[in-house]
Amino acid sequence: MKNYKDLTHLIIILAVFLLCYFLPVESLPSLGVLTEALYLVRWYAREHVLLCLVPAFFIAGGIAVFVSKNSVMKYLGAKANKLLAYSVASVSGTILAVCSCTILPLFAGIYRMGAGLGPASAFLYAGPAINVLAIILTARILGLEIGIARAVGAILFSVIIGLFMALIFRKEETAKAEIQAAELPPEKMRPLWQTMIFFALMIGILVFANWGQPKENIGIWNSIYNIKWWLTGLMAVGLGLVLAFWYNVRRFHLFLGGIAPLILALIIPENPLWAFAAGAAALVIVLSQSKGEPSDWLVSSWDLAKQILPLLLIGVLFAGIFLGRPEGAGGLVPQAWIASALGGNSLWANFFASFAGALMYFATLTEVPILQGLMAGGMGQGPALALLLAGPALSLPSMLVIRSVIGTKKMLVFVGLVVIMGTITGLIYGALI
Repeated sequence: MKNYKDLTHLIIILAVFLLCYFLPVESLPSLGVLTEALYLVRWYAREHVLLCLVPAFFIAGGIAVFVSKNSVMKYLGAKANKLLAYSVASVSGTILAVCSCTILPLFAGIYRMGAGLGPASAFLYAGPAINVLAIILTARILGLEIGIARAVGAILFSVIIGLFMALIFRKEETAKAEIQAAELPPEKMRPLWQTMIFFALMIGILVFANWGQPKENIGIWNSIYNIKWWLTGLMAVGLGLVLAFWYNVRRFHLFLGGIAPLILALIIPENPLWAFAAGAAALVIVLSQSKGEPSDWLVSSWDLAKQILPLLLIGVLFAGIFLGRPEGAGGLVPQAWIASALGGNSLWANFFASFAGALMYFATLTEVPILQGLMAGGMGQGPALALLLAGPALSLPSMLVIRSVIGTKKMLVFVGLVVIMGTITGLIYGALI
């Protein structure tokens, strides 16, 4: 931490996180929609903060420190080759396959490093929307046609939304790109392959730690799920070796830092989250005792965390108040009313599905069983696709963070593009099917 003020912020954030994590909702008196919101906040703290957001903050902080601005401008800048820029943005999002909140630190990292608004927006949409496992699950449970439509629609959406964002704000982006080009620092001399291995290991930790259990206990997805924590640990060991040999972090500190996670993994194997949390805490302590790039990495990651985490928790709380939990009694907007508004293939049904999906928070893969229940209750094919294309990519919590990164106007345009395109695509698909 840079100073006592940062330490105070850290203590407050940790205290709020622990309060949310151990919130005894069952023991509290029934408070109606507020109880639903508290359930959602506790679930979010337990399922997403440690496993999703913490690795994402470290990856985003690493982008700011270890990736040169020249490289970001070359591949994702406003003046980069369009085919290259949007291909890189879409492919990067596909590989990550994270939820609408986990993508936010990564989006903020590349945007602040100089990525153009168009490619950055494509990356922001692609991360949660182009999820290979989710698309396969959609095809198997909801039907091959809607699975293919979701895959094609999500890929096209990421590019079209990015192009529209770049076009609408082209004057502002061009001026920013010219200023950045004049201020580009010299290239860093570290070999590219070392940087790629460094980020591959961190992405591996993020992906394997969050590998969900498939519906059927067969196939390669299930095989990976059975060894996910072994793979996560292997990636963590690899990251420690990289830090020791390439990034000048003291090996003795890394050795000491690895003792607690190893002991917890051995004595509490049934709950790997304790070892994961200890590993994250150890990394923070080790980096805080380092100098140079490792210390800068921690500072950059922390700056993103203290900006984004409070907004996300506030957003999750309000999402719970208005919409409740998918498996709960609902929020201020009754779930029965939502279901009744989604029948048929009218303009209203498709718009409502796209708009409601943009506000709701969907954890990765949860949108499929939720839609299965809604479709069984009479939801049309078109609105189902509209919700699939808008829901995973956006949420009320993510909107608050996007606004803090790119401003209110750009956030509203991005959300509007997602909702409008989801509505139009749902109408077309519903008419064809």
